[in-house]
Amino acid sequence: FGFNGVGCVNYEKELKGESNFFEEGAKLSKRHKNLVIFGCVTDIRGLKRKSVVVAENGRLLGVSDMLHAIDGECTAGANVKAYETKAGKMGVVVARDLYFPETMKTLALCGCEWIVCPFDKRISGLDRSYISVYAHVYGLPILLCGDNFSMIASPKGELVFSSPLSPVAVDYAERREYHLVETRTLRHPLE
Repeated sequence: FGFNGVGCVNYEKELKGESNFFEEGAKLSKRHKNLVIFGCVTDIRGLKRKSVVVAENGRLLGVSDMLHAIDGECTAGANVKAYETKAGKMGVVVARDLYFPETMKTLALCGCEWIVCPFDKRISGLDRSYISVYAHVYGLPILLCGDNFSMIASPKGELVFSSPLSPVAVDYAERREYHLVETRTLRHPLE
């Protein structure tokens, strides 16, 4: 799910049991025996971050925060996260972190087999281009879901799935691609 369903989640209220967004996500994953990923704004004592919650088969696996706060819209998070899932090692790119290629590159170098990016706004043609290019450059499938669209780009950079429907279910099994890349460099004259 993108960011259009949950709204703001207050960590203190979650811990006190006054709200149960994280628990409901975990229950949904157990009920459907799958992975549930949703975007929300998290509030920790007034610090608001765009975050993505990940649950699988009834267990909360974690929460990832957006690393780059653009134009003061929220507080920046601290690190990227990868999750071991039944579908392989999954990287999470939160919302507009999509615009920062080092986030994708870091997850690819950490061995992620696929990446998911819940988005916080309507998906544009440029956003579609980003995931196609990143999928091709880093050799792994990328799933993007937002307010108006869901799509998957293959390691070949092709959009293999797109749909305006919500919710939507898709079964996709393509894995990461590896290629041998050679680079020629000049030797420093003092070596």
